[in-house]
Amino acid sequence: MEHARDTSATSTLDTRRWWTIVIFAYVALEGASLQMRGSVVPVLRDSFGTPDWLLGLVAPAGTIGFLVFVALTGVVAGRVDTRRLILLGIAGTGVSVFIIGFTPSFAFFLAALFLRGTFGGVGRGTDRPLLSHLHSEDRGKWFSYYDAMWAVGATIGPLIVTAALWLGDWRFAYYTLGAAFLPVVLLVVWLPTPTIEGDGDDPLTLDEIKRVGRRPEVLVMIAGILMTTGVEGALFTWLTTFAEGRVPASFVTASLSVLLVAYIPGRFVAGVLSERLDTVTLISGLALLCLLSTVYTFFVATGVGILVGLFGIGFSLSGQFPTLLAYSTEAAPQHSAPINSLSLVVSTLGIAGVPAILGFVISDAGIELAMQLLVVPLVALVGVSVIAWIRIGTGVNQ
Repeated sequence: MEHARDTSATSTLDTRRWWTIVIFAYVALEGASLQMRGSVVPVLRDSFGTPDWLLGLVAPAGTIGFLVFVALTGVVAGRVDTRRLILLGIAGTGVSVFIIGFTPSFAFFLAALFLRGTFGGVGRGTDRPLLSHLHSEDRGKWFSYYDAMWAVGATIGPLIVTAALWLGDWRFAYYTLGAAFLPVVLLVVWLPTPTIEGDGDDPLTLDEIKRVGRRPEVLVMIAGILMTTGVEGALFTWLTTFAEGRVPASFVTASLSVLLVAYIPGRFVAGVLSERLDTVTLISGLALLCLLSTVYTFFVATGVGILVGLFGIGFSLSGQFPTLLAYSTEAAPQHSAPINSLSLVVSTLGIAGVPAILGFVISDAGIELAMQLLVVPLVALVGVSVIAWIRIGTGVNQ
């Protein structure tokens, strides 16, 4: 990772603070742009007369480019200037979001989503590794805060679409959000090259890929993220279906919002606890709390009690991804970018795969059994954390 050293302690502190602001602002805006797409799907049906089977292409169009380029960004880390990569990612994401507002057809909308995903892959493949090197002394805390900012953006995104529809045109949402990237781009241009501790990311070689891939901490991260994001994907996709007839009618749509809102305090609390607890203890505690919340929600609770359980699930589930990623990054901090890319690829597979599997369960046995089956990956997550505790140790106390 290309970087410059600053001999002034005050200047170093200021640089780190401003680059942290850049990263947090970008991930919040990127999260908003991602969650906006689901909110405009019904409008696209009306605007372009798009059949439902074509609307199903919205998610893949935004994901394919992201997966390819977040992986490529991890591979080139250490060989390409970080400042140029993050500027490309932020500016490209903002421009592509703005372009979506000019959509004249559904095909154009899909192409613009692919472009947004492509630049998003570059930005998300660069920003967290940079944050890792800016705050190498307490990665767990800052990774949790980073994901909390994403959750803030993801919560605001649909509200922007709602406001735009109230004003008369869904396109206003994309114009507004695209323009919001401009101050962040200008800040990147204005700021000096980020000053980081150590030597940043080393160039990735085949031998290093094999060595890092065999690290037990990385294997724990892969297993843990696959299970937690699988649960997330299932809830994002099927929760409102489960809520129908089980919670008051006025809360059916809001049930998913209850889950997502819980992510914000959940990730901030996980960040604070990462400074007080060792990593594996935190992973284990969150996993156990999430398991108990899931059992209560889908086996015991009724009515409004389901919403209380959903808040508990979101609160405890939200801290897993950043904590698991920090745990594996501590094992090979000189390769934080490829580890970050790997985590994003695995999370995408979990979010996409588990809901599809549950779709078959729902068609055969119903939504209640499908939601109850979520205890399986959560029990496995507790098991993985216990094995990590016994075989690897408790991890670095963040």
